[in-house]
Amino acid sequence: MHNSHSIVLARGDNFLNTQFKKGVLELLVLLIVSEKDKYGYELVEAVSKIVDVNEGTIYPILKRLTNEGYFETYLEESNEGPPRKYYHITALGKKRCKEQNVEWEKFASSVNTFIKGVNKNE
Repeated sequence: MHNSHSIVLARGDNFLNTQFKKGVLELLVLLIVSEKDKYGYELVEAVSKIVDVNEGTIYPILKRLTNEGYFETYLEESNEGPPRKYYHITALGKKRCKEQNVEWEKFASSVNTFIKGVNKNE
């Protein structure tokens, strides 16, 4: 599901970056969990490698995706403290991930085509 075109948003948050992030965070979370079950903090770290986010941004997304049936959760013992809640993508979640991935590809392609056309004319 990954392609070779990674998008890493700038670390200095501004309004535009915040709006871009809101649009892609759910997709990133779905993609990451579709590769391997993750616990919350592990997922925050994985998303943070792509987009500058914090726990307060990711946990509400996890709660909503779980409530909507896209994730299931289970507890697993940890050597480093209390049991960890892991997120596992469901069949419904895989379908949602594919749909959002297609929508993102269309959106990104349209925006990139437009930007290239504008830049060519400058």
